[in-house]
Amino acid sequence: METATLIVLLVIALALFFDFTNGFHDTANAMATPIATGALKPKTAVLLAACLNLVGAFLSTEVSKTVSGGIIREDAIRDSGADLFLALIFAGLIGAITWNMLTWLLGLPSSSSHALFGGLIGATLMGAGLGGIDFGMVLSKVILPALIAPVTAGIIALIATKVAYSITRRYDNKPDGRDGFRWGQIFTSSLVALAHGTNDAQKTMGVITLALITIGWQSGVHHEPQLWVIIACAVTIALGTYLGGWRIIRTLGKGLTDVKPAQGFAAESSTAATILASSALGFALSTTQVASGSVIGSGLGRRGSTVRWRTAGRIAIGWLLTLPAAGAVGALAALLVVWLGTWGVVIDAIIALVIIVGLYLRSRRNAVTSENAMSDVAESGHAIELPEKPPLTRRQQRIADARAEAKARKKAKADAKAKKKSENKTGVKNKATASLSKEEAE
Repeated sequence: METATLIVLLVIALALFFDFTNGFHDTANAMATPIATGALKPKTAVLLAACLNLVGAFLSTEVSKTVSGGIIREDAIRDSGADLFLALIFAGLIGAITWNMLTWLLGLPSSSSHALFGGLIGATLMGAGLGGIDFGMVLSKVILPALIAPVTAGIIALIATKVAYSITRRYDNKPDGRDGFRWGQIFTSSLVALAHGTNDAQKTMGVITLALITIGWQSGVHHEPQLWVIIACAVTIALGTYLGGWRIIRTLGKGLTDVKPAQGFAAESSTAATILASSALGFALSTTQVASGSVIGSGLGRRGSTVRWRTAGRIAIGWLLTLPAAGAVGALAALLVVWLGTWGVVIDAIIALVIIVGLYLRSRRNAVTSENAMSDVAESGHAIELPEKPPLTRRQQRIADARAEAKARKKAKADAKAKKKSENKTGVKNKATASLSKEEAE
């Protein structure tokens, strides 16, 4: 029991650290666009996101129940002992954190949610076999939402973008176009941050709740997270969000400067609506995937914009790699537990510490902060390509044609007047010449 207590404390500590990485890893999903368009200053944006993440974490617990009582079959593993079950959760968290830290170092917007699920699934498969995973729940609550949600968000963003431009029906000739939407982005990006708290913070709550149920510190009948778990996870993800994943903000933020404020407004509205609805239904979504789908949809919704499908394809490949990559690391960590027992947990903890510290120290060689986050652009961050001058709308084309026709009529009238005047002058001159010739003849 003392060993199990020690492991559960390690699980809680590692889960909260994952929650912290989730915060700074996904800050860009809500705040990259308003930072890039100048709607919010960088530090103001991450502070606002942190506060709303904190509030959002208290709004729902449905996703937490999905993690703590759905994906992993506790009964199939608990017979092997609480120590093994807790060690497998610990190994799964190592897989998730390793992938999160690596993609953060590279500035790649990946899914923290799928990293967590991948790590847990990989560790469980290695330690308990196929019977430890409820694949029906994985399919209905993780896989299908991952496929459907980005497409749904993209369609909503496409329609919202078309509506936004049809209502305003003009280009105001400002660098970012329809400048008033920039202020609307403050509201919509705040909604995305709030939605992020309602979905992502709960995943860590679910992991901690699962550990507490395993050791007997919480009844398995009820999977609601305890109040102290909610508070701890909410504060941790808010702190991570405030520190800001500036590397990923640099990749997404400057890459999205081609997306005009009207598009950003539509994309963020779509992202927030999709995530909030999914949180209420208990779907454990990837906010990164939903946000990216919304951006692509907004690009399709604006005339003249072009989606770089090659870049979108690379992003999709990253999504596909996240779950198996984190699962592979989680499985390797679980293998040490299966082979070495408690010593395997110790070795895993040491390896995890080395990985975290090593990646952090490596990141210091080329530090990215709020001061220089927007000074450079990663080519992979560009998802939408826009022409410098967008094509005319049908109404603008009609106006242009009418102006051209009026100008042509005016020119024709002026030419006719000039011709008549010239003919009159010629006639007068001829008449004068004729009179002079008559006088000379007389």
